[in-house]
Amino acid sequence: MKILVIGATGLVGSAVCAGLATGGHNVISAVRPGKQPDGGLGTWVEVDIAKAVEPSDWLPHLEGIDAVVNCAGALQDGMRHNMTAVHAQGPRALFSACEQSGVRRIIHFSAIGVDRQQPSAFSRTKLSGDMALMETNLDWVILRPAVILGDAAFGSSALFRGLAALPVPPAMPSTGKLQVVQLEDVTETVLRFVDKADPSKLSLEIVGPQPLDFDEIVARYRRWLGWPPAKRYLLPRPLASLLYRLGDIAGLLGWRPPVRSTAAREIVRGAVGDPTDWTAATGIRPLSLDDALARRPVSVQERWFAKLYFLKPVIFLLLPLFWIATGIISLTSGFEEGLELMLAGGAGWLAAPSVVAGALADIVVGCAIALRRTARWGLYAAVLLSLFYAAAGTAILPELWNEPLGPLTKIWPIIVLHLVALAILEER
Repeated sequence: MKILVIGATGLVGSAVCAGLATGGHNVISAVRPGKQPDGGLGTWVEVDIAKAVEPSDWLPHLEGIDAVVNCAGALQDGMRHNMTAVHAQGPRALFSACEQSGVRRIIHFSAIGVDRQQPSAFSRTKLSGDMALMETNLDWVILRPAVILGDAAFGSSALFRGLAALPVPPAMPSTGKLQVVQLEDVTETVLRFVDKADPSKLSLEIVGPQPLDFDEIVARYRRWLGWPPAKRYLLPRPLASLLYRLGDIAGLLGWRPPVRSTAAREIVRGAVGDPTDWTAATGIRPLSLDDALARRPVSVQERWFAKLYFLKPVIFLLLPLFWIATGIISLTSGFEEGLELMLAGGAGWLAAPSVVAGALADIVVGCAIALRRTARWGLYAAVLLSLFYAAAGTAILPELWNEPLGPLTKIWPIIVLHLVALAILEER
């Protein structure tokens, strides 16, 4: 079959593409412009579901397609995401285009519990997309998974690993039970439905067999990673609220932290459901978290990732602050000292413009690193600017190498930290 997969670069979408390709299907991956899918599985087309809000935007991509799998989703509105467009407007146009083009089979990913309670815009927009599909005469199946965990580390799957690595893992207040489900079970569900005319017009809850507390999941990951049990620390509500708000700010800058205000609202409800209909329709017996982890030998890469998980936001907080602060200091309280250094080095009338130019360059680099869209180029610019400062300092005032505080010597560990940031920049 020729199958179009929307949201093909996400955690679920990439696994679905791989599973379908392994099963012998011709996979067409729909990705946002400029985002090529990894692995080279099948062919790919560029289409942004948030902007493809008219049936005419989808019709060219549906020629010869036998089935569509919609895995697209967004946790919260931000610089790169519009939940209403991603969850409702884009899918509505897609479903209409499928009716017009004769594509009958639609597998659509929603989220657990959105039909029962909508505590956030995430749930409301997800439900809106579900209702749009239910109003059609297509052969649809709506999958409503709980929290999805798997080999790939992204979102909750990454968060649990990171929390497990902390000496004292914190627990967020007011978290409901979670029936976490394994990514391989979710992928297998798609494979069993995608080439069947029946059953259709089904809404299925895709959940694991164990209702677990949040900290129980963290404890299981910690045991799997080979670390001894740790005491649980319940975060005070004001601190938890601060973390959620910081996550919102990061989201506005284009980053995708799992800890945001939407997660705070959704996690109170929990993620539980009844797998009976799912099992009856597919024959799948969902893996428990314990059994899934027992099947995966832990590796040094897993431990590295877990320990780096919370260091990454610290790095990407400190580096922009470092560059922006040095620029501001150079333009204010440190301007005279910088001017004296440039004059001592023989810069003459270029002294003041050089100080100002360097300060502005620092601020621009810091802002570029802070924005996810420009972070990579900001890091490269920071490395080049650091090398320039080292070369210029050596040429103008070589005695700076002998300064007790090592202003030039410290450039090298700064460069290394930027290289580390480049190495861990990708989110998935």
